[in-house]
Amino acid sequence: MTDGSAPTAGPPTVPAAPPHPSGTRAVAAIREPGHGMGAGRPPTLADVAALAGVGRGTASRVLNDSPHVSPAARTAVQAAVEALGYVPNHAARSLVTRRTGTVALVVSEPGERVFNEPYFAAIVRGIGEALAASGVQLVLTMAGEQPAAGRAATYLTDRHVDGVLLLSLHAEDPLPDLLEARGVPTVCGGSPATRRPAYVVDADNLAGGRAAVDHLVAGGRRRLAVLAGPQDMSSGRDRLVGALDAAEAAGLARPEVAWGDYSEESGRRAMAELLAGGPPPDGVFAASDLMAVGALRALRDAGLAVPRDVALVGFDDAPVCRHTDPELTTVRQPVSRMGRVMAEVLLERIAGREVPADTVLPTRLVVRGSA
Repeated sequence: MTDGSAPTAGPPTVPAAPPHPSGTRAVAAIREPGHGMGAGRPPTLADVAALAGVGRGTASRVLNDSPHVSPAARTAVQAAVEALGYVPNHAARSLVTRRTGTVALVVSEPGERVFNEPYFAAIVRGIGEALAASGVQLVLTMAGEQPAAGRAATYLTDRHVDGVLLLSLHAEDPLPDLLEARGVPTVCGGSPATRRPAYVVDADNLAGGRAAVDHLVAGGRRRLAVLAGPQDMSSGRDRLVGALDAAEAAGLARPEVAWGDYSEESGRRAMAELLAGGPPPDGVFAASDLMAVGALRALRDAGLAVPRDVALVGFDDAPVCRHTDPELTTVRQPVSRMGRVMAEVLLERIAGREVPADTVLPTRLVVRGSA
């Protein structure tokens, strides 16, 4: 120096810290996002691995939630992802894993019914709850009529989804067999009446139909009628069979049967047909709560009081049961739980794990004012 003083030392050189034995670096050592990358270039998996002090394969295993990674390495990779703002390239990942991170729910009903009937809302809620923790996205498809059904089949068999949940299947629906033949894992909520798909989650509709009629009989009702659901679905068939079995076991004459499709209007029509055909029954089992609401309208139009003249039992335990006058006695099926179980079984199938072919959830009678 010109003043003769001792030279001033420059900034000390700090040697690079050796890698942590686990292959990670301290979170404090993480540099600012974008450091060392070209302007505007998004961070890559290699950037994440370098910043975390691990190999690219380890970083990839962390991002794919593999259990074969040490806790320290997982922490370092997750911190690097956050610091860099790294977003995985799902399209590239799907080329390697052959997974899309998406499952489809296919409802074989018109959109008007799907969005207006509480059963579908409850089952979608259950499915969503089960998928939320898995990171899997849900795609909703209505396939109630052609050509929508044909478009859905093409989409689902063209590797756009990892698996399919099928709901409201009718007798001639080809989707369950078609998807399984193409190697697409499927789980069905209920089944067509004519055949049983490979994997089914359902409520115990047979026991539910029996419980409804047993309750009417226990209340002293002897002239019974059943407003049956669609007979091309196992739920509609089983509820009717259970009701008829219970009446026979009680030594009663076979109940009068009228037909509907689970909708409120079909219940009103079916009840009106029975009332027009002869003396009114003193006890009615409707195969859905909406059909029971329609039946309640028809009974009132005919000047009959519920439960004084006619006792009435529905099926589902939908929210509407608590808003009728009187409140509706019904058979409760666990609809939201059914959705959760369907999704859980499908995720297990996608992962290649063994699952039961049939899962049957219990039903129970809920007694209110109508019977």
